[in-house]
Amino acid sequence: MTAQTITLPAEWRDFLALTKPRVMSLVVFTGLCGMLAAPVAIHPVIGFTAVLCIALGAGAAGALNQWYEADLDAKMKRTQGRPLPAGRMDRQSALHFGVGLAIFSVVLMGLAVNLASATILTVSILFYVLVYTVWLKRRTPQNIVIGGAAGAFPPLIGWAAATGDVALLPFLLFSLVFLWTPPHFWALALFVKTDYANAGVPMLPVVAGERTTRTQIGLYTIPMAAVAVAPWPLGLTGPIYGIAACLLTATFGLLAVQVALRSTGVDDRMKPEKRLFAFSILYLFAMFGALVADRWMLT
Repeated sequence: MTAQTITLPAEWRDFLALTKPRVMSLVVFTGLCGMLAAPVAIHPVIGFTAVLCIALGAGAAGALNQWYEADLDAKMKRTQGRPLPAGRMDRQSALHFGVGLAIFSVVLMGLAVNLASATILTVSILFYVLVYTVWLKRRTPQNIVIGGAAGAFPPLIGWAAATGDVALLPFLLFSLVFLWTPPHFWALALFVKTDYANAGVPMLPVVAGERTTRTQIGLYTIPMAAVAVAPWPLGLTGPIYGIAACLLTATFGLLAVQVALRSTGVDDRMKPEKRLFAFSILYLFAMFGALVADRWMLT
């Protein structure tokens, strides 16, 4: 039996898996924090609806990504268990689910929240699916660099949901996630390089080698650190965020330097790379959590 042979109907768990719930959790959190950091309060029901739409939009993008990349997922150990390569769902169901979820999330956001947030949500879904998944992923090692913008939109969406427009602070938050994405994903790519190579995905370690990848991780951490701390001296946040940003970013930088300066040895377990990858997720949660704490504790 091949992965394309479907013998049983997909379960709700498979549809949930299509939405990439782990990735969605970070997307939803940054979107919620962008909304809570806005200078105006949003009605709880409208706020809940906005967060729901962000989650549904992210889930739609994840589903369409898996629909398009089913052949790649089947070649990679870490993704072989997903519904499509494992043969638990047919591609047409995944496509219909992703498109339906995307349309519903955008329409609901536009009708229940505002057009500004709905527009940015639309752009984020289309960017992830068309620009990153369809255009960049299989063609260039810059896929993560340019495609990182897709995951950086939620703070803008959350802010726009509350205010109806955008401002400097959410743009800095967008830039933070955008610049955070390359060192985050390249740390992962270093210890799953074989997976990407087997699938023919031109990730930087596969195309340019480990040395270049490590150097790029270090280089991208520099502007990321500057953007992370910038809201405090610019007067957009208070000391709670500022101090947290300095400490967290210093830790991120230390881990990134360790990865950038080392070389892989025989039977290397890639512990520094795994530490950087794991901390990078915690880092973003903590940074946005500090932003909300700063906003609510100082007002």
